[in-house]
Amino acid sequence: MRTPIIAGNWKMHKTIEEAVAFVREIRFKLNEIKGVDKVICPPFVALAPVKELLVPTDIGLGAQNMYFEEQGAYTGEISPLMLKGLCQYVILGHSERRAYFGETDEGVNRTIKAAFAHGLTPIVCVGASLEEHEAGQTEEWVSGQVRAALDGLTADQVRSLIIAYEPIWAIGTGKAATGAGANAVIGLTIRGTIADLYDQATAQAIRIQYGGSVKPANTAEFMSQPDIDGALVGGASLKPDFVEIVRISAEVKGV
Repeated sequence: MRTPIIAGNWKMHKTIEEAVAFVREIRFKLNEIKGVDKVICPPFVALAPVKELLVPTDIGLGAQNMYFEEQGAYTGEISPLMLKGLCQYVILGHSERRAYFGETDEGVNRTIKAAFAHGLTPIVCVGASLEEHEAGQTEEWVSGQVRAALDGLTADQVRSLIIAYEPIWAIGTGKAATGAGANAVIGLTIRGTIADLYDQATAQAIRIQYGGSVKPANTAEFMSQPDIDGALVGGASLKPDFVEIVRISAEVKGV
């Protein structure tokens, strides 16, 4: 059975002081909820203080991005060597990184390999834009991203990473994604592609999250789907709502 995993992506929000205050507010409430892996992904500058606050809990810590080189003349970048002593997870290939900073499938693949080389668990984001969705290309596009991201990885590595499906076309457009629709893409397209690349056992072992305006009101709809193993939560992870999302997920998944 796949253990559900709920990760909060804070994006570019909260000062160090705000991050510390918020984690103090929610950490023990989150820690009480068992059977679900919980991960907080604050901005880089808050990783160290948040790490200290999470020591007495089972809550994981993640970074929001990194570069694939260990060190060098890459102004403004963060390396896996810097992160490995701070956190366990790293979000890679997020739609905002691809859209605003020109990240490519090839670059995401190199960064996934760098994460594994340094003992970090990648949370790999894939998803289709509004244009691709309206052109009926969601399955083709998402499958292509999965194939590119996993290129050169072993089956064991694939089983241990996490994929987050982001229906980019439904975020901020008023065109809502449904639990059934997300489950179809995750089950048929993403797991189907992995089964084609590796085998059915690997496809069934990997944990796949849904990411896209998850909040307490729609958590049960997504978590009740058999192929959805968790959520990559954005805005709601900045509020106590995150605790409720984790709690609902644990209840729905029956853990």
